[in-house]
Amino acid sequence: MSSEIDARLASLGISLPHAAAPAANYLPYVQSGNMLHISGQLPLENGKVAVTGQLGAGVHTADGQRAAELCAVNILAQAKAALGNLGRIRRVVKITVLVSSTPDYYEQHLVANGASNLLAEVLGDAGKHARAAVGMASLPLNAAVEIDAVMEVA
Repeated sequence: MSSEIDARLASLGISLPHAAAPAANYLPYVQSGNMLHISGQLPLENGKVAVTGQLGAGVHTADGQRAAELCAVNILAQAKAALGNLGRIRRVVKITVLVSSTPDYYEQHLVANGASNLLAEVLGDAGKHARAAVGMASLPLNAAVEIDAVMEVA
C-alpha cells in the first residue's frame, strides 16, 4: 500500500516536506490507540506560509483551495513522521478546515475541497472523510487556511 501511495504522490508531483516543528507548546501529533490526531497544519511551502490573508478580502477561492492542498500535504508529512509510512493509514476519519475569511465570504466548503480532493487522490478510499469547514476572523501567522486531522491507523 505504501508504494501505491508514493506512486500517487509522485504522479501528482508532490514530494512530502519534512514535518514542521510545532510553533508553540503543543505536539505536532498524538497517537492514542489506533487513532492519530494531527495538530493544525498551515499552508507551508519551502518552510514559509505560502498563502496569507483573508478569503473575500483579496484572497480568491482558488488561492484558498491551493492553501488547503498545501495543508493536506503537511498533514501527510506529519502522518509519515508519526507512522514511518503512509500505508499504515486505514482511514482519514475527519478533517477540520479553518478558513480565514471576511463575514460575507461563503465558500469555505469550496476551499476545503482542495484538501479533501488531495487526500482522496493520494490515499484512495482511505482518504475519504467527514469534515467541517469554518470561517475564522484570523489564523496564526496570517495563514489563509489551517487544517487538523484525525486518522485511524494500523
